[in-house]
Amino acid sequence: MMDVISTSRLTVLLPDEQEEWHRTVRGLLEPQGVYTLTARTGREAVEMIEANAVHVAVLDTQMPQLGGLQVVKRIRELHKSNPGRVLPPAILVANDLTSHLLREALMNHVFSVLSKPVDYALLLDALARVIKRHYESRWPRQ
Repeated sequence: MMDVISTSRLTVLLPDEQEEWHRTVRGLLEPQGVYTLTARTGREAVEMIEANAVHVAVLDTQMPQLGGLQVVKRIRELHKSNPGRVLPPAILVANDLTSHLLREALMNHVFSVLSKPVDYALLLDALARVIKRHYESRWPRQ
C-alpha cells in the first residue's frame, strides 16, 4: 500500500490543535512524497480546504471552533454552492467511537473513522484506500 501513497502526489490536510500530532503524521507521510497542510482549528481547516487543492482531510472530531464532523458538513455545504469543486474525502479520528458518531459519519459520506490513539498502519491503509478509490485513475503510477 505504501507504493500507492508514494506515487500519488497527494496533499493531506491535518487539522489538530496538538503540534505533536502534526509532527508525527508529517514524519510518516512526507518521506513518502505526500505534501501536508496543517491547521489548528476546524475553522482553519475549512479555510484551508477552500483555498488549497486538498485531496484528503484527516479530521479530529474534537477540535476548537468546529469538530471534524462539522467541518465535513461545512465543506459539503460549500460543494452545494459550487458543484464543480472537488470535495476531499475525509478520514475522522475520534477518542470515542459511538454508534451515533459512526451513523453521522456514514450519513455525511466520511471515508473512514479511526479511533485514538491512532494506529498509524491503519491511517496509511485508509489513505491508500482513498487514493485507490478516488484518485488512482487520475494519477497513473510512475
